[in-house]
Amino acid sequence: MAGKHKSTSGPEQGSRVRSRASSPSSFSARAAPTISAPTTPRSGKRKYKLLDLDGTVLNHAGTANDADVAAVRKLSARGIIVTILTGRLYAGTREAAELLGIDGPVGCADGSHIVNVKNDKTLLHHGIRGAAAEHLRASLVKNELATFLFAEEAIVHDERCADFLPYVRTWSTDLRFVPRVTDHALWTSGTGMTATVAIGTEASIGAALAEVQASTADALQISTFPFRNNPLRWGMVARAAGGTKGTALAWMSEHYGIDISETVCVGDWHNDLPMMSCAGRSFAMAQAPSEVKAAATDVLDRTIDAGGAIAEAIQRAFGRS
Repeated sequence: MAGKHKSTSGPEQGSRVRSRASSPSSFSARAAPTISAPTTPRSGKRKYKLLDLDGTVLNHAGTANDADVAAVRKLSARGIIVTILTGRLYAGTREAAELLGIDGPVGCADGSHIVNVKNDKTLLHHGIRGAAAEHLRASLVKNELATFLFAEEAIVHDERCADFLPYVRTWSTDLRFVPRVTDHALWTSGTGMTATVAIGTEASIGAALAEVQASTADALQISTFPFRNNPLRWGMVARAAGGTKGTALAWMSEHYGIDISETVCVGDWHNDLPMMSCAGRSFAMAQAPSEVKAAATDVLDRTIDAGGAIAEAIQRAFGRS
């Protein structure tokens, strides 16, 4: 078996929120979004490779296969641009980017935050702010939900969230305690929050979802999910509208001056569907759900547990080095 590289901030893989790539292993998914995708690969020379992290590059233990790491680095040496589009926050992404030799922009929080690894500079941020933030906060307080605030890199929490800290470490290991989350300055900041995660009962999460949807119209994108190991606990993830892996892919293409038809992506989960729908060629991991496999132009033979799937995708899309 090939050796493995360890990413210390990597999460365990498991059932995940369908709008995100790296949700905790104790969550199970809800209905997947319906997104059309090309049924055959488009023509043209491929110049750009985009990788999901969890379940694609990193396995259950947060490690990357040696063959995959070597293949990515060799591809970069050939002049092909490689980057990451992940559900993680930047603090949970940077180490993997360095491991793969990526020093340009990476897309985090499912396209809500794009950061240049070379200088840690934010290039794009879709934040929850203004009236949408106020309506969201009011509903979370009313329904007494334990709430995490996701800043660009850090996760802010209070004492009510203590029991759930192991779950959110999958997004970032930069955890910051405050006396009361709903009083934090991020709620009224101009930058806004990258995301919020709220935890409660199915009834309280359902009530909050209905209230927020009624008051914020299309300003937020929200998903809800049950805890896999505790069906009495439910979660709700809210992000600002306008940021997906698809929009991040479009931004990256424009940034590098590459036609979007010249891009190749690899993913394993429902939050990868937006990038699969617009990439020139898309690969689904062998363990991906059927909806993801159906959306991709190609399905890989190798799983994340077997390792070598990224090397396989590179060989099929770009040929041997």
